[in-house]
Amino acid sequence: MCFVGKVHLPDFLQQRLQSKKGNVIELPADAATFSNGYASDDLIGLSTPYSLNASYGKIIGEHNGAHYYTIGQRKGLNLGGHARPLFVIGTDTDQNIIYTGMGEDHPGLFRKGLFIPNADEHWIRPDLRLAVGESKKYLARIRYRQKLDSCTLHKRSEGLYIIFDSAQKSITPGQFAAWYDGEELIGSGVIN
Repeated sequence: MCFVGKVHLPDFLQQRLQSKKGNVIELPADAATFSNGYASDDLIGLSTPYSLNASYGKIIGEHNGAHYYTIGQRKGLNLGGHARPLFVIGTDTDQNIIYTGMGEDHPGLFRKGLFIPNADEHWIRPDLRLAVGESKKYLARIRYRQKLDSCTLHKRSEGLYIIFDSAQKSITPGQFAAWYDGEELIGSGVIN
C-alpha cells in the first residue's frame, strides 16, 4: 500500500473492498494470552502472534470491516468514552473481528520477536546469509523510518527468527522487517 501514492488509505480501501459489519472486542491488559512472548529461550513463543479470542474480552462496538484496520492503529475506530485511547491489537478477517486494547502501553501491542519463513527471507548481502543453527546480532526495524533497534537473528530450518533486545510495538504480519550492520542494509523479509 505504500506505493499507491498520496491517497487517504481508508477511502482507497473502501472503494475496493466491500463493507461488512463486525464486532469490536476490547481485551483487558491482564488477559492471560498476553503472558506469552517473553521467555528468552523460546523462539517460537517470542515470535508467535498472541492468540486472541472474543471470549477474552467484551464487545464495545461495531466496525465496517476488519480488513480496513491494522495492528497499532488508533484513529478511525470511532469509539469514545474510554479513559485512554483504544488501539487495534489484532484483527481476525475470517471472523470479521477487531481486537482492541486501552492505552498505548497495552501489552497486546508489544512483542519481542517475529518470524520470517524461508520463502520470504531476502539477503542483500548473500555472503552474510546465516546457516541453519547460526545466530548473529544486528540492528533492525519493522516499519519505515523507525529507529534501528538491537536484535539477534536466529536461523532455523523453517526460517528466520528475529528477537529484539526490547519489545517492539505493533509487529504486523505482512509487513517487512529489515536488518542492518550499522548503516548497511543486510537483508529483509515479510513478517509471518
